[in-house]
Amino acid sequence: MKILVLGAGWMGRAVVFDLLRNHHMERIIVADANAQALKETEAFVKAENDLRFSAKKINVEDEEALKKLMSQVDTVVSAVTYKYNYKLARLAVQCGCNFCDLGGNNTIVAQELSLHDKAKKKNITIIPDCGLAPGMVSVLVADGIGQMDETTDVQIRVGGLPLEPRPPMNYKLVFSVHGLINEYVEPCVKIQSGEVVTVDPMVDVEELEFPAPFGKLEAFNTSGGTSTLPQTYLGKVKNLDYKTIRYPGHAAQFKLLMDLGLTESKPVKVGNDTVVPRDLLAQNLTKVLAMEGRDAVLVRVTVKGIKDGNPKEIQYQIVDYGDASNNITAMMRLTSYPISVIAQMMTQGKITEKGAVPQELAVPTRSFIEALRARNIDIQITES
Repeated sequence: MKILVLGAGWMGRAVVFDLLRNHHMERIIVADANAQALKETEAFVKAENDLRFSAKKINVEDEEALKKLMSQVDTVVSAVTYKYNYKLARLAVQCGCNFCDLGGNNTIVAQELSLHDKAKKKNITIIPDCGLAPGMVSVLVADGIGQMDETTDVQIRVGGLPLEPRPPMNYKLVFSVHGLINEYVEPCVKIQSGEVVTVDPMVDVEELEFPAPFGKLEAFNTSGGTSTLPQTYLGKVKNLDYKTIRYPGHAAQFKLLMDLGLTESKPVKVGNDTVVPRDLLAQNLTKVLAMEGRDAVLVRVTVKGIKDGNPKEIQYQIVDYGDASNNITAMMRLTSYPISVIAQMMTQGKITEKGAVPQELAVPTRSFIEALRARNIDIQITES
């Protein structure tokens, strides 16, 4: 197996870390424009003496350099910002290699899926949105729906939380600040009463409870988490929605920032200067929310329906605390390991679908779940 990882940030590093644990891996290339990030990645994954590992300093906008690298591998993993993913998927088609990414933007994902016929002709697979949410939760949903004769309700609840919450927002920044803002401000897509609808973010706050030390928490609408699920299951599911989990009060705090216009991208005049409110907010959030301490990721996916004429409910729950011994946070594990598993499945031929396809239609659910469990991600499944 030969795999190229684009992006040497925290998520890319965790992907490389996981790939190196597969003894069937022949070659892993990590590419980034930042030479320091590449050095840090090599040290982080302890690959100094691993002949399978190589690092390449390449700008993601350099198409010729990218094609040269892509032509050397079976599969490409994109751990760069979502705005590049359509172009990267298009290049993967040209080079005849599989492609998967961490996604995060519905428009870009739709563009990638438009490459279906071209990818199928090349006998390759493109799967977007393969992180946590969007990502892993879609495979869990597919597993649950596959066990029902009729599905009525799907609820997806996911959150990354600090184990030691502190003011002002009881939140620790565990991934891209602009990714966080996008989730909080963009429209949310769900299935409601059998129809695909768009609803506002940061509203419809509900209370839920997780085992100690978390207790009572809140969940509210955010964008992106449903990915392609509403389109895939339209006509097959009555209700399907996604909400983000936070400590109580977080939604109201951030909603105030939105209402004050601080998430707007349109420049405003402040004295003799011009300021983009969102950029200022992002800078301040990065400074204030980049706290020390461990994080946890909470996942609860509930699928309700009918099986053999009787009501049935399946719940998938994860509480992950990261891997302190290897300095891998819970968010790194739950975001990067799913895409690593999918990349390896594509490379090994365990994903047989060809073309550009959503993961809920392509990934073997039970093999995927067992692969994550083998990485000590404790997916608890209960049925009633």
